[in-house]
Amino acid sequence: MAELAKIKVGTSGYSFLDWIGPFYPEGIQKGKMLDHYVRHFDTVEINSSYYHVPHPKVWENMLKKTDEKFNFIVKVHKSVTHDREDIVSNIDQFRKSISPLVDADKLKGLLLQFPYSFRWSKKNQSYIQSVSYMMNEFQLYFEFRHRSWVRENFIELMQDMKIALCSIDGPILQSLPRRELHDISNRIYVRLHGRNREQWWDGGVLRYDYSYSDSELNEWIEKIRRSKANVRELYIFFNNCHAGQAVKNALRMKKMIQNAIELEKQKNEE
Repeated sequence: MAELAKIKVGTSGYSFLDWIGPFYPEGIQKGKMLDHYVRHFDTVEINSSYYHVPHPKVWENMLKKTDEKFNFIVKVHKSVTHDREDIVSNIDQFRKSISPLVDADKLKGLLLQFPYSFRWSKKNQSYIQSVSYMMNEFQLYFEFRHRSWVRENFIELMQDMKIALCSIDGPILQSLPRRELHDISNRIYVRLHGRNREQWWDGGVLRYDYSYSDSELNEWIEKIRRSKANVRELYIFFNNCHAGQAVKNALRMKKMIQNAIELEKQKNEE
């Protein structure tokens, strides 16, 4: 059974202007947002690295704002997951970028998010194997937006390669991944995008305009509780970032997990 106490909860990014008010105090400078964020969370998923590869000094500045308990998951640049050209040099550039996090032992994994158009095929599976081999010094978490990747042979391959598959919470739509827990390689990584069916395909940023109810959050707590894997790493990240809903739900999830842990402790003492 997976231990709820191992769960680390955070958000997918933190430097959003529309979080000022819902989470950040009025008048806060963008450069001070991480200082505030670390008072509430001990992990973050950095998404800005998907759009541009940061200079190493960017990570060095982030490290100065975090303590020894805080860690990072970093999303790999889109040149690797979407463009898929000149991979060797692009991975090498990315590796150099994140070197300060590696040296500080604060990098706990890399997220590779592939587009909906990237569907399972033997060719695409070979690409995944190649990328995994080239980045095998890192713990890799793969997110596939198309359901075709959830197949027995590929899951077994991921297990053999010791790479992990993201569990996704999104709307129930054709060919999107189901809301199921994956504990491949004894790791669990949940990304909650919101369940906004109406805006999913054409809504732009409104795709992630969604706030989870307690019952919806509890679905994932129960899924994790029922997992029989000997989980080493367990992350939950909220990507429903519109208008601060991610941070609101993440704080609520942390509270619900703590309540569940205390309830379990009371039952064990009876």
